[in-house]
Amino acid sequence: MAVEGKTIDALSQFELTPILGAVGKAVSFSQSNLFMLVAVALSAGLMLASARRGALVPGRLQALGESAYEFIAGMVRDQVGDEGKKYFPFVFSVFMFVLFGNLLGMLPYAFTFTSHIAVTLALAVVVFITVTVVALMRHGMHFFSYFFPEGAPVWLAPIIIPVEVISYFSRVVSLSVRLFANMVAGHVMLKVFATFVVLLGGLGAVGPFVAAMPLAVNVALVGFEFLVAFLQAYVFAILTSIYLHDAVHLH
Repeated sequence: MAVEGKTIDALSQFELTPILGAVGKAVSFSQSNLFMLVAVALSAGLMLASARRGALVPGRLQALGESAYEFIAGMVRDQVGDEGKKYFPFVFSVFMFVLFGNLLGMLPYAFTFTSHIAVTLALAVVVFITVTVVALMRHGMHFFSYFFPEGAPVWLAPIIIPVEVISYFSRVVSLSVRLFANMVAGHVMLKVFATFVVLLGGLGAVGPFVAAMPLAVNVALVGFEFLVAFLQAYVFAILTSIYLHDAVHLH
């Protein structure tokens, strides 16, 4: 795509660059790693700050922390049941990490680490392994009955079992690709329309008028991307809760 010989490079924003000089290059510490640490620090700081106040009439930080806590606690309770309380810290941590990762990427000069498939795949694998370990610890070898529903004809086993196994392992792909694809698509669109604004704005006297439309679209996209940032964190967390429900109740 080009405008008057100038190209729009919408993918360079996802390139990893080592930071901390030679040390960062030696240990492969990039801006992605930095913003992961920032996301962890912000989520932990928010909860510590909200818990420290403990006021009867909560302030903004306390209200925000309590709202996030109640939101995820209610989700886990609704999806897993009362037995899901012990898994709440895990789901909550995943939700906050993904949410802050998505939101940080909306800041100027920030980096969206959830736009890298390596990151989302690693998160999905952690969820997959955790859910599988929970199922094995609770049900032992009976866990494998999950791949062959009770009451199904035995002669259908060669068909049902492979399908169920593939479906079970596809959870990793579903979790990782959904988050990665949405983050990449949203930021590419933002970069394209933002570049249009700059390029069209330089077309002389009519430039500002011509650039008004892509500017309006970009403003709308920014609001939409904030919504997507929350929705994708919510989807990741609720799917994790659903998988935990299957592990706990084995159906």
